[in-house]
Amino acid sequence: MAYSKDFKQLVLRYRRNGHTVEETCEFSGIVRSTFYEWEAEGKLGFPEKEKRSYEKKIRKEELKKAVEERPDSYLRELAEPFNCTPQAVAKTLDSMGITLKKDVYLLRKVRRAAGRVLKRSCENPGRKARLCG
Repeated sequence: MAYSKDFKQLVLRYRRNGHTVEETCEFSGIVRSTFYEWEAEGKLGFPEKEKRSYEKKIRKEELKKAVEERPDSYLRELAEPFNCTPQAVAKTLDSMGITLKKDVYLLRKVRRAAGRVLKRSCENPGRKARLCG
């Protein structure tokens, strides 16, 4: 939770007026660790915390162009020019609503396995699964 500079100064003044740390924390509704952090900051004059801004490595337009140029490329191949991880590329593509190719080999394997299960259930009429044609 973010507290204002004025509130922090009020809490520190309350402590300087002779109250214990426990009383100060109870008065302000904060925990001890927060109080000690504020006390350390107070000695430094409550420095403003810098907000970091990160430049995004993956520009969506460039990624879209790369996918259009090489639609069969793997995520790791798409990640190399952007100097990022394949997971970052996948997340960006997902946010753009672009899905990549599916693994056809795996899909065929799953379909064959499902067909074998159905075939076995037709051969054994005592089983519950009856999806025979």
